[in-house]
Amino acid sequence: MGRVTNIETMAPVAKGRASAATGLDDVVPSGGRALFDAVLRPNRSLSNSGFRVVMGIVIGANILFGGYFFAIGAWPVLGFCGLDIFLVWLAFKLSYRQGRLRERVRITEDDMWVARVLPSGHETRWHLQPYWVRISIERPIGHESQVRVTSKGGTLILGAFLAPDERDRFAQALSAALGRGRGSVTSA
Repeated sequence: MGRVTNIETMAPVAKGRASAATGLDDVVPSGGRALFDAVLRPNRSLSNSGFRVVMGIVIGANILFGGYFFAIGAWPVLGFCGLDIFLVWLAFKLSYRQGRLRERVRITEDDMWVARVLPSGHETRWHLQPYWVRISIERPIGHESQVRVTSKGGTLILGAFLAPDERDRFAQALSAALGRGRGSVTSA
């Protein structure tokens, strides 16, 4: 089985706009309602209170070990204990910043909009015609399986930060919504 590349070749319709919202809040669905509207966010397993507990344990352990080393005359170790606390805090801060990444997919009878809002707040948008969109995911579902949105020769990868089973459920829901949208076009 060949290695899956994660190259996006679909050109965005808008890029670089800073946004504090979830993306696509200013796009009003034509026809009055959205057939599918999902906001994807990375999983965060540690709440703010959990973060405080972990940092309390790290600080407590460093104070305990730093005090011991200071008592036996190895006082330079105190600086490394402070550095240790700072590095753990910095790692969590960067992780929580990445947690602000989000993708929003909205499908109406006539349009499919995709917005990706980076942790910096910059947004990239893609506008697609639902009839031409194809959704694919490599089976069996594994860690490197990707939800690929293909339209008119361009490729867009969605939900890369989701767990494999979440990507599978998202791909199925997205395909079903596109099918409903195509069904409403042909039945009209």
